[in-house]
Amino acid sequence: MSDTVAYLKGKHAIVTGGSRGIGAAISEDLARLGADITLMGRDLARLEKQSERLASEFAVRAAAVVCDVSDESSVRSAFEKAQLAFGEADILINNAGQAEAARFVEMKRELWDRMIAVNLTGTYLCTQQVIPSMLKTGEGRIINIASTAGLKGYSTIAAYCASKHGIIGLTRALAAETVKTKITVNAVCPGYTDTEMSHAGIKKLMDAGKTEDEARNLIVRTIPRGSFIEPAEVANAVAWLCSPGASAITGQAIVVAGGEVMK
Repeated sequence: MSDTVAYLKGKHAIVTGGSRGIGAAISEDLARLGADITLMGRDLARLEKQSERLASEFAVRAAAVVCDVSDESSVRSAFEKAQLAFGEADILINNAGQAEAARFVEMKRELWDRMIAVNLTGTYLCTQQVIPSMLKTGEGRIINIASTAGLKGYSTIAAYCASKHGIIGLTRALAAETVKTKITVNAVCPGYTDTEMSHAGIKKLMDAGKTEDEARNLIVRTIPRGSFIEPAEVANAVAWLCSPGASAITGQAIVVAGGEVMK
């Protein structure tokens, strides 16, 4: 994204889960493009470190706000703070999420509830905070970070798949409701990305007896190009969806997965 026009200058972007992995890469690209950034998440120290770096490196305003996206009162409070800091959101990136694995017959109800609460209900709660002002102005960008697991099923992650499929459905439904405006609502669906979430999957395979190389190869072999997706590659897709040139793109689930084809 170097040497690009700062087409987001004067815009306020909120990025949930914005202090690490994909969220950090997205916040960096949006700041590079001129947006003021509110980072939300649960780790204040990491959020503050990232927001300070963005403000210093890209000469934008950046703020860190603690938020548990699965808790309605926490979400409401966080978005009120963001609005007071930089005004209403022009861009919302619903990135915060969790992934856990369990065979369906062994899955505990608490795991199911947690995946739905963080991934799907969290997307709903955060979107609910910005959509009224976007409808009032008639424009905005909402981008939901889903997953290839929102478009196909994978063994042992039924709850995660269900939550991400729900995000795709929510994306398409809200896009249909707002299509007559200049609001666009899209999902970006990464495959296995080189983040802490994927590293946790590698560790779980190692705990089951695999070597690190064996564990990594088991995951990488599902990616046709033979290497993990990089957070910056996901961020590039998000930045494009925020651009003026993507104004006709809405209701889409854009796959960033190194050649993995959804069936």
